[in-house]
Amino acid sequence: MTDAVKIAIAGLGTVGAGTIRLLTEQADLLTRRCGRALSVTSVSARSRDRDRGVDLSGFQWFDDPAEMAARADADIVVELIGGEDGPALEVCQAAIAAGRSVVTANKALIAHHGTALAAAAEKAGVSLGFEAAVAGGIPIIKALREGLAGNRVERVYGILNGTCNYILTTMRETGRDFDGILADAQEMGYAEADPSFDVDGIDAAHKLAILTSVAFGCELDFAGVHVEGIRHVTAADIAFADELGYRIKLLGIAQRRDNGVEQRVHPCMVRADAPIAHVEGVFNAVVAEGDFVGTTVYEGRGAGAGPTASAVAADIIDIARGVRIPAFAVASADLSPARTIPMSQHSGAYYVRLMVVDKPGVIAGVTAVLRDENVSMESMIQRARDPNSPVPVVITTHETRESGMMQALAAIGALDTVVEPPRMIRIESLKK
Repeated sequence: MTDAVKIAIAGLGTVGAGTIRLLTEQADLLTRRCGRALSVTSVSARSRDRDRGVDLSGFQWFDDPAEMAARADADIVVELIGGEDGPALEVCQAAIAAGRSVVTANKALIAHHGTALAAAAEKAGVSLGFEAAVAGGIPIIKALREGLAGNRVERVYGILNGTCNYILTTMRETGRDFDGILADAQEMGYAEADPSFDVDGIDAAHKLAILTSVAFGCELDFAGVHVEGIRHVTAADIAFADELGYRIKLLGIAQRRDNGVEQRVHPCMVRADAPIAHVEGVFNAVVAEGDFVGTTVYEGRGAGAGPTASAVAADIIDIARGVRIPAFAVASADLSPARTIPMSQHSGAYYVRLMVVDKPGVIAGVTAVLRDENVSMESMIQRARDPNSPVPVVITTHETRESGMMQALAAIGALDTVVEPPRMIRIESLKK
């Protein structure tokens, strides 16, 4: 058997400790699968004194993670610090400069710096692995980069944030609104004290930018991702969706078009019989559509110590085996320029909920605006009359251009008879 693969780990939070636990408990299994032992030699974190539930006494300790990346006795540096810049980026750059391969679970880092890090790794003759950065324990990067390598992927989409999926699932099951469910999720540890990255869609957008690059062989373009979160989704919207035969999910969607690639994260209404409609709670799911393979579906836990450590280990094992594949499926020099299509050019169907004054002529005013913007109405739900308070009106449309829909919503919102800003959710057509 050849020499052991030496590993340095920067960041000893939930995932870092979980990775050490996996590498320790599965040591014999991993040795048989790799043909060589995997040995953690060095670690770095902010505090030496914190109890992490794993024995660190046999590892060299570094207070400075970048110094560890440059100087430790290691073949692979695992970055689990987090954050798009700062120490996380310094660790990766220092490791690559020192001729060490890098494995990271850091989606923000890869979304913002992945193209440059991949180019640096190729120049240095080392690997950059980030399976754990997208969808936790679901091996979607490997699936796109290797399993589907014989296909031209036309669309990839999925539930990429377990916090949002848990909130939307619980809202549907209980009939409660967003704020109360979010507070419960924070208490149970499913949501951070500051949940903005999750509920405002940023976390999902980081992951979608990575999926887009791997699936379509283009440079990363996080700035080109259209991002909306779920704060505006109400229990009323979820109930109306159910009545119409839909469920509401926060989806990340990347799709090839003739003039470029769509990248968008936003709440979607999907048919209740679509497979992804039944992915509930904290689970993630990713769907990839290839020209030869057709539709493939991947589902599993998208976060947590075990699933994420599993994905980190997968990259370590590939490197230990000597597997060398470009980080984004093709060499960085061959990545095509990012050509992200503006959201204004998107076409699709829409759900719109209005709160209107209950008096004659209201609907005529709304339909006149839709007509003027070439928006064709498919269906309408109008609740029983209540002369003492506004009533909801729900409209679904046929496929129309986003720019026209936005102009129509602005004009409808300005009507005297509409008492709240219109609520809009896009209806997504997905294969069963």
